[in-house]
Amino acid sequence: QVQFVESGGGLVQPGGSLTLSCAASGFTVHYYAIGWFRQSPGKEREGVLCISSTDGSTYYADSVKGRFTISRDNAKNTVYLQMNSLKPEDTAVYYCATTRRGYCSAVTRSYDYWGQGTQVTVSS
Repeated sequence: QVQFVESGGGLVQPGGSLTLSCAASGFTVHYYAIGWFRQSPGKEREGVLCISSTDGSTYYADSVKGRFTISRDNAKNTVYLQMNSLKPEDTAVYYCATTRRGYCSAVTRSYDYWGQGTQVTVSS
C-alpha cells in the first residue's frame, strides 16, 4: 500500500524557516517525480515545487523562488521542502504527491497518492 506522510508544519513568525518532510512507504521516491503543493482556505490547491527522478527542480509558484528549495534523501525515502524567509501569504496546508513518472507536471490532477497534509501558519 502506497502512503505519503507529510510532517514538519507548525506556527512560525514572518521571516522564519521550516522544513517539511514527505515520507513515503510502499513507494520508492528515488525513481519518480515528487511535488509539493499547498492550499489555503477558499483557494485552489497550487503547485509549489517538484523534484524529478534526476533531481531537477521545477518551480510552479513564482512567489517562492529564492526562498524555498526541494531535496530528496533516497536512504530515508523522503522528500523535503526547505522554506526560508516565510511570509504570512505562505500560510496553507502543504501536501506532497507523485506523478508516478520520472518527470514533473504543471497539472495538479497528474499527481497521485496525496498525503493528509501538514499545516503551516506564518504569523506574528
